[in-house]
Amino acid sequence: MSFVSTLSTFFRDGGPFMFVILAVGVLVLGISLERIWVIGRASALDAGRFLRDVEQRVTQGDLQGALQIARQVQTPVGRVAQSVITADRSTDDRLMTAAEGTASAVLPPLSRRLPFLAVLANTATLLGLLGTIFGLTTAFSAVGAADPAQRSAFLAVGISQALNTTSLGLIVAIPTLLLHTFLVGRVESIVDQVEEASARIIQAMTRAGRAA
Repeated sequence: MSFVSTLSTFFRDGGPFMFVILAVGVLVLGISLERIWVIGRASALDAGRFLRDVEQRVTQGDLQGALQIARQVQTPVGRVAQSVITADRSTDDRLMTAAEGTASAVLPPLSRRLPFLAVLANTATLLGLLGTIFGLTTAFSAVGAADPAQRSAFLAVGISQALNTTSLGLIVAIPTLLLHTFLVGRVESIVDQVEEASARIIQAMTRAGRAA
């Protein structure tokens, strides 16, 4: 039996809940691909090298050079660096306010729709469980009313439906939870990079101002 026919039989024997779980899986796939694209672009930066280059220019008093480097990086770290470099340098508080204001604008979109992945993973698991209960209930009801010669066949169909829905629910839920954890970790890493960039660039500008 080929893989396609095996998959078709597995899906067909699972009953109506298979279609609902499959729809959840398709929704998970769409959200995941969109978030991977967005978060991947935001994290596509060698933050250490970028900060060293910007700090060097700022320390040398070349703010235009530092700003030019920051503008070439269209990531949250680059956006925060731009806001700090172009902010009012009269006090450290103004620099910090500029950094925090930009961070509050560029960071929240990274976490958008991520909570849906956790919710959909739980939904897929619960739908699989509901399909299991539905399949077992159907099986025992059919066995009780069926001819003795057909009871084993009805029981087999009900158990197959119960196990298949559970399996598909877990097949959707487990990768979704793993992917959710991975993406949340990537967002937290970007947040750490933004905080580090803010602190280091502000310190460099403060030192350059004192030296001047």
